[in-house]
Amino acid sequence: MPTPEQMTAAVHAYIDAFGKGDPELAVAIFADDAVIEDPIGTPPKCGHDAIREFYQMSMATGAKLVLDGPVRVGADHAAFAFHVPLHFDGQDMEIHVIDTFAFDADGKVKEMRAFFGPSNMIPTG
Repeated sequence: MPTPEQMTAAVHAYIDAFGKGDPELAVAIFADDAVIEDPIGTPPKCGHDAIREFYQMSMATGAKLVLDGPVRVGADHAAFAFHVPLHFDGQDMEIHVIDTFAFDADGKVKEMRAFFGPSNMIPTG
């Protein structure tokens, strides 16, 4: 089972990947057969190729992730709250999100789920 330090480091690597706009850094934290559901309720993206394509599109928007508190870890899971300041459809806004990561025995993310919806998209300007 991954250690709390490994799981926290993976979350920070994920945040840093967005800061650098580098999808490959994000893909590197995921297991080969990982599944992401972002946002929750959308079709899952399975495997590195689909995950890479998703992060290429996400990062092309210039989105940066800002943690809103500590990473929470328990057993082989991590959860973290963050917001995404962005300019979308002619308006400044923030999207408030909670992501969860489930880890495999090697410390790679095997499942990521992003929890947010329209009520979490808040105009700021």
